[in-house]
Amino acid sequence: MKGFILAGAVLFFIFAAGTGIYRLLYAPGFANKETVYLYIDRQIGFDKLCRLLTDSAGISRPDDFKLLARLLKYPENMKTGKYALTPGMSYPALLNQLRRGQQATTRLTFHNIRFLDDLAGRIAEQLMIGKEELLQWLNDPDYCRSLGFTTETIGALFIPDTYEVYWNITAENLLQRMKREYDAFWTEERKQKAADIHLTPVETAILASVVEEETAAADEYPVVAGLYLNRLRQGIPLQADPTIRFAVGDYALRRILFEHLAIESPYNTYKYAGLPPGLLRIPSARGIDGVLNHAKHHYLYMCAKEDLSGRHNFAVTLAEHNRNANRYHAELNRRNIRR
Repeated sequence: MKGFILAGAVLFFIFAAGTGIYRLLYAPGFANKETVYLYIDRQIGFDKLCRLLTDSAGISRPDDFKLLARLLKYPENMKTGKYALTPGMSYPALLNQLRRGQQATTRLTFHNIRFLDDLAGRIAEQLMIGKEELLQWLNDPDYCRSLGFTTETIGALFIPDTYEVYWNITAENLLQRMKREYDAFWTEERKQKAADIHLTPVETAILASVVEEETAAADEYPVVAGLYLNRLRQGIPLQADPTIRFAVGDYALRRILFEHLAIESPYNTYKYAGLPPGLLRIPSARGIDGVLNHAKHHYLYMCAKEDLSGRHNFAVTLAEHNRNANRYHAELNRRNIRR
């Protein structure tokens, strides 16, 4: 009888130990029904990660996870990154990802950006990079020069789109990645089109930024670009109102007054012929292609339409332009728009 009881106890112990080992190594360890992403930065320690697993993934046996993690020496070898915790994942499967730094990629998206400060903020919202850290690189004249830009033109490096990157990419590695994307965008065909209108890729981006600030209608990009190119070819100042708004620092100006036109700035294209020295915004691929594939016409003047739609009336002669401008200003007066 004693032997029977002893044998039973041994079997129970073996069964319990086997069940514990199976549970530790193979059983699903989380309650999440959908993939959960873990973002581990330099400030997240092991204890905080465990709390994160409890809050976001419903970890079922935290003590088992902590035991296995310590056996694998994970707490002292944590790696930053974005990691995918899929439904049904076991503790070893997750820890293997975390220890090896096997990250999920992040879709980095930026569109409709004016200022570098806004760009750095948009990127910082999506990646581990800090906004100020990125701005330090973008405001470094020597580094910008190493990429082929100035601090006024570095925005041209960024072609608005969606890119697959790792969440913990460094600022410098991101800028190098953007340089590769920039080089890929500027194909031989695009570079030849720019050369045909006597512009470099950076100058094309500057003009595209003026065009995009000039009109809210993307289908007008080629027409507006053609007009500015006509002026550049004839040595006529661009007289682009967006450059005045940029120089004044007020993009909301509806009326450009004589006091604005007198401002001393290299961006004042009423005073200085040629392109401004830098970007007014980060131009889109469509804006750049609008310049490269500009409409061929004889327009030299444009004025916002009197319906305030953001579209324009175009003119070949100054007399025709003045009639368009009179209609526009009359509508501003009717609506009591003073600035």
